[in-house]
Amino acid sequence: MSSMTTKRAYHSSRRAAQAAQTRADVLAAAVACFSESGWAGTTLTAVAERAGVAVETIYNGFGTKKQLLREAMDVAVVGDAEPVPLVDRPEWAEMQRGNRGQRIAKGIALNADIQERSARVWSAILDAARTEPDVAAFRDELEAGRAHDVKLGLELALRAPIDGPVFDVLFALFGPETYLVLTERRGLTRAQYEAVLAQSALKLLG
Repeated sequence: MSSMTTKRAYHSSRRAAQAAQTRADVLAAAVACFSESGWAGTTLTAVAERAGVAVETIYNGFGTKKQLLREAMDVAVVGDAEPVPLVDRPEWAEMQRGNRGQRIAKGIALNADIQERSARVWSAILDAARTEPDVAAFRDELEAGRAHDVKLGLELALRAPIDGPVFDVLFALFGPETYLVLTERRGLTRAQYEAVLAQSALKLLG
């Protein structure tokens, strides 16, 4: 009996690991497709082909293209499909270490990582929200969550409260739209983008 129980536990654990890997593969493919082709240009068939799974697998796991978009955005922000919020990750905790300039630099580097992965997915959300009311609803939820995280991160790095118009400007500065303007339309490199954010933030903060 012990041997049979061990085998069942092994097979169950193996199936769970395979399911988690399939889910991660689908979400990674979705991030890539939405980033490259936008909302209208991305199909579940294209995501399935990229992930190497059947379309039915996506329907069974996510239900709709809109739900897949939402979960793809979550993955793009943190960088993987693990259920660990950004604020509980090591890179977030790093913003507490070092002097003021070092803490700000770490926060800006983290923001650059996030925007590199997620800015184009955010653009897909904005496109979808124009015609899909439920996408517009979770767009607003995501925006509120980002405002909370940006404020928390700035206060962590600065070790001081921040609010009012200065926060509003910094929120826009650190956002995906600004990232896309600076990197795609203005042609800034990653290093130049981080430098612009650092210089602008420090001037705004005095």
